[in-house]
Amino acid sequence: MKTNRTVLITGGAGGMGALFVKRFLMNGDTVVATDTSVEALIKLAGEFDEGAKLQTIAADISDEASCAKLAAFARDKAGRVDVLINCAGFFPTQSFDDMSLADWNKVIGINLTGVFLMVKAVLPLMTGRGWGRIVNIGSGSMFEGVAEQTHYVAAKAGVLGFSRSLARVVGKEGITVNVVAPGLTLTPAVAKSMPAEMIEAQVKARAIQRDETGGDLVGTVFFLASPDADFMSGQTLNVDGGKHML
Repeated sequence: MKTNRTVLITGGAGGMGALFVKRFLMNGDTVVATDTSVEALIKLAGEFDEGAKLQTIAADISDEASCAKLAAFARDKAGRVDVLINCAGFFPTQSFDDMSLADWNKVIGINLTGVFLMVKAVLPLMTGRGWGRIVNIGSGSMFEGVAEQTHYVAAKAGVLGFSRSLARVVGKEGITVNVVAPGLTLTPAVAKSMPAEMIEAQVKARAIQRDETGGDLVGTVFFLASPDADFMSGQTLNVDGGKHML
């Protein structure tokens, strides 16, 4: 198992991202965690002892200058990035009739353009060593469509296509690119924003009929970031309790 990697995680203070941070820190890796909220990052850092190799910085991944600042921070603190996990996301529910161009652009900007901007900013810190990992968090919603999330589903489908093409770009550098597609995951943000009937319908549609939690995704993400996945690239691993069997 590789240790002493530098792992950059966007959305690192969120319901999924914080669990990813913890898993890589437990492995002895240096983690650079970013989120939009300074307060959330302070709270995250407070969960670990002073010996934890955790660096935090607030950033807006939909902004090119902010991504450049984040990459410079990672370079100054660690000198390189071995693993990039694009976990940050924004997933409002909204009827198509009520959706404005500004609404569309905001969701696309965070969920799709943000992935592009992060890769552009961080890739120079990953190349030249013959090994690297990019793991993008997609969504099972792209397999079926969700009427109240046309912007979000479009963005996540875009992440899938981007990841497949990017895998062919960076393969010569020994860098793999893969997607993890969760089902509806009961993070605090989801529990607060999603209608209860939507959550219940997702559970009933699964082979494993229970709520999906952020912890259900940790092992898959950690696997894709490990040498065990050296010959996997451009792939999508669906983690949704058996709702979609691909």
